[in-house]
Amino acid sequence: MKDQSIRSHIDWVSVLIYTALVVIGWMNIYSSDLKPDSDYIFDLTQNYGKQLFFIGFTILLIIIVLTLEGKFYERFSSVIFGASLVLLAGLFVAGKTIAGQRCWYAIGTFTLQPSEFAKAATALALAKFLSDPQINLKKVNHQILALLVIGLPILLILPQPDPGSALIFISLIFVLHREGLSSWYLWTGAFAIVLFVMALLLKPQYVILIIFIGIVLQYLKSRRKYRNIVGSAIVFILMSGFSLSVNYVFENVFKQHHRDRFNILLGKEVDMGGIGYNTNQAKIAIGSGGWVGKGYLEGTQTKGNFVPEQHTDYIFTTVGEEWGFAGTSVIVLLFVGLMLRILYLAENQKTKFSRIYGYGVVSILFTHFFVNIAMVIGIFPTIGVPLPFLSYGGSSLWGFTILLFVFLKMDANKVNEW
Repeated sequence: MKDQSIRSHIDWVSVLIYTALVVIGWMNIYSSDLKPDSDYIFDLTQNYGKQLFFIGFTILLIIIVLTLEGKFYERFSSVIFGASLVLLAGLFVAGKTIAGQRCWYAIGTFTLQPSEFAKAATALALAKFLSDPQINLKKVNHQILALLVIGLPILLILPQPDPGSALIFISLIFVLHREGLSSWYLWTGAFAIVLFVMALLLKPQYVILIIFIGIVLQYLKSRRKYRNIVGSAIVFILMSGFSLSVNYVFENVFKQHHRDRFNILLGKEVDMGGIGYNTNQAKIAIGSGGWVGKGYLEGTQTKGNFVPEQHTDYIFTTVGEEWGFAGTSVIVLLFVGLMLRILYLAENQKTKFSRIYGYGVVSILFTHFFVNIAMVIGIFPTIGVPLPFLSYGGSSLWGFTILLFVFLKMDANKVNEW
């Protein structure tokens, strides 16, 4: 039996959750973009009309993804990854600049963002690399190669500049951790983030003092003090050097709007009418929704266009205002349900490649989901990360759809794998 019973083996739970998110997303795009003198849903001059077209094309994409042979994605993962890198590199020559970012190819009035498709391509390439029986993430050279797979698209995306998309690729380190990468990497990253924030909030001498006290306490707890004194000294020097470099990097590498966003997030500045306007209005919109919302199409913040980009990165504010706490809870539960379902399916795969790719799908979806909502409610800087399946945009919707349905095809095909 060869891929002929896709309908009976595809995971319909995941498909139904995906469909619910897409439908809810379109309903909120319609609400956020509806003009008083227009209620024609197929109006291609409006965002909701365009999104309806994108959804229609998505059905064709799903059919193509599910029709291809299950092993196709593993066999051609390197080719797909290479093509995605070429498309990302081509932006520097033929890309269109929008709002200061050179992230799109333009074909007439239609634009395509290759970084959205590179996420699935990178997850495939990483799964292909890690599923090789010769690869052992306990070896440093294999760690470097795995990090290189993740790092190549980041190196091409950061100069665009698109730090939001670059952050998503970093999340694939959780896949490496699942496959045996030392927890040292995760702890190092976590400590680096904490030190970065501390260095921005406190004077350098206070940060160094805190580091010194922490290392001394850890040293005193150690049973092999004579062996750890050199290591402790090296760690102290590295952490102190990192802390001292933060302010230089912040002032000379970060752009002004990035500095402003961090300063507002950390409470060092208050700017409700400038750089902090979006976040402030988003909080007002979500807070005004109360428990059950103001009602569909009844959002005053939404109808007044107080929140910029409310149909894209800030679509969650429309849900919060019109659907209230109940509506936002449904969205969160749908996302959590989808991710838990994929994790369950990933652990039940017969091939290592499919399992690793499944974890890649969850890592990407979770990071988008978490960062977008954290950004909207003001606990994360605004970096332009869409909410999967809900935010307006063809590239975003198609990229996430391909990412998900490639895995669902692998899962449906596991009955043919021995």
